Amino acid sequence: MFVLTVDQIDSRRHRDLVEPTLARLAALPARLPFTRTVGDEFQGVLADGRSVVDAILMLMRTRTWHVGLGIGAVEEPLPGDPRSARGPAFLAARSAVEQAKREPGHVHVAAPAAPDEGEDVAVVLQLLAALRERRTASGWEAVDLMGVVGQQADVADQLGVTRQAVGQRLQAAGWSLEQRTLPTLARLLDRADSAAGGRS
Repeated sequence: MFVLTVDQIDSRRHRDLVEPTLARLAALPARLPFTRTVGDEFQGVLADGRSVVDAILMLMRTRTWHVGLGIGAVEEPLPGDPRSARGPAFLAARSAVEQAKREPGHVHVAAPAAPDEGEDVAVVLQLLAALRERRTASGWEAVDLMGVVGQQADVADQLGVTRQAVGQRLQAAGWSLEQRTLPTLARLLDRADSAAGGRS
């Protein structure tokens, strides 16, 4: 199982962003929905790697969160609220979010029962974060439109530029590599979950 514990960066100097973020994350399939736990921190439980990828990318995009991912077993049956849940994955997520506060990318992965698999996830996630960190505003504009309309010609029409210009933006943004990396990362997460005893 995957537990995400998330804490707002520098919350004393910025407005509380928990509720709007919870509203966006509510669209993702979750074993336990993301819920505010205390202050500007929230937590959720996810069961599959792709949902974890989607959640982490959403959180990384805003650059306002420390994200701790714990991979491992949870005590079943799960209660209705992550605040009442227990298990190694919850302890790992708590440790991970504290470690994330000391890391440049503000994301940390902890899989104590499967450290090698957890490290595989962490490395690919860090590479993906580095790719996205270098993306310019015009690159994000093209990438975001590709997510909506799906075709470079349609993106070109929306932006009022040539298809070649869109292709150049997407190449500079690393869009193709990112699209190939996302399912790879999801598979690595699922393998780490299996190795850590998070699923039978």
